[in-house]
Amino acid sequence: MFNPMLKIGRLLPLLAFFICEMACSQTEVIYPSSVSNIDSRHRDLIELLTMSLEKTIPEYGEYTLTPSKLKMNEARALTELQNNELVNVVWSPTSEAMETQFIPIRVPLRKGLLGLRIALINSKNKAAIDTIKTVADLRKFSIGQGIGWGDVSVYQANVIPVETANYDALFSMTAHDRFYLFPRGITEIFSEFELRKASFPELEIEKNLMIYYPWPYYFFVNKNNKKLADRISLGLERMITDGSFNRIFMKYNGAAIRSANLNKRRIIQLENPQLPKKTPLDARYWFFPSLIKSAVLNQSQHGNIHNE
Repeated sequence: MFNPMLKIGRLLPLLAFFICEMACSQTEVIYPSSVSNIDSRHRDLIELLTMSLEKTIPEYGEYTLTPSKLKMNEARALTELQNNELVNVVWSPTSEAMETQFIPIRVPLRKGLLGLRIALINSKNKAAIDTIKTVADLRKFSIGQGIGWGDVSVYQANVIPVETANYDALFSMTAHDRFYLFPRGITEIFSEFELRKASFPELEIEKNLMIYYPWPYYFFVNKNNKKLADRISLGLERMITDGSFNRIFMKYNGAAIRSANLNKRRIIQLENPQLPKKTPLDARYWFFPSLIKSAVLNQSQHGNIHNE
């Protein structure tokens, strides 16, 4: 006698298997959770990462994307990535050491804008800072940077005095004249200033100076996670081709680019001795392709970098 319940009973394990297969095939992506509760710096990077995963669903399947449960600064995030724990993707400035330790996805996430730095200052120091015309002049002024930030080594390599502190503390320290300049990427400084100007009325965005150093900013994954690296890389390249990368870039950065008045600023160019050999010169990747190209070629002539 036919027993439909028996047939269903036999099918249940098979159905459970297929459900498990679908769930297990999802790509789980975990990025670092910011140490600051009012940190808006990384919204564009999260959107780029999300879109890169969306663009590659046909080849790689569905995904989940979540921040880490533990808040962490850049140094801690890199440690966790190295250990393959808590996070499996980070965003960070690159260097030869970084590209040896992790898999770099060599698409500059902000098209090189993070190498264009304008500074938060205490307003009483405007006249003194306006005397800075050369790197030698800049060496007379102290700079604030975050603990574990890769920029610290760039300033130190150029013999510029640096003080370090936690991210949130740097704004208070600038306002209280603990150092002269707190250089920020032009994509960061305006929103950071708006969030804090009421708390620190002494703060001001300096209007005449721009510090530049070649500073590619990439996604990185663990050395043992080539599949995730390939997926993100493919997604970003598709976004560059179809224009969605640039639309996200302008969505988050267009107003800042206009507000920065870049053409009216004095440029102080610093060397970045950490710039890797494989820094891409593809003009599609850069907001100022001529700036990155001249910087790379200049450092190549000084023996810091050799294009391959």
